[in-house]
Amino acid sequence: QVQLVESGGGLVQAGGSLRLSCAASGRTFSRYAMAWFRQAPGKEREFVASIRWIGGSIRHADSVKGRFTISKDNAKNTLYLQMNSLKPEDTAVYYCAAGGAAGYFSGNGYDYDQWGQGTQVTVSS
Repeated sequence: QVQLVESGGGLVQAGGSLRLSCAASGRTFSRYAMAWFRQAPGKEREFVASIRWIGGSIRHADSVKGRFTISKDNAKNTLYLQMNSLKPEDTAVYYCAAGGAAGYFSGNGYDYDQWGQGTQVTVSS
């Protein structure tokens, strides 16, 4: 099993930047995709970005393309989400997740079976 711990959330003004980290321990990610999801109060959890741990292919939700970038450091077993040009509508709890290969393409939480505890991102106007 893989344990995921997010960090880096906080309060930032609109237009600012944050970098989220997700540190993994336990089993490796060699057979899994990794992803970031977010959930705002009263809304469903939504896909943000995904990456293949081996190979590094990435994809991003339309709502964050050009502003957010998912990346990883294999040696450190750490996943990142660089968030630039933040908007108030980006305010949410952000979660990292690990899943099978299907998750990279689907963007569905159903395809991810391991989740971090979440980190709060609040963007003020």
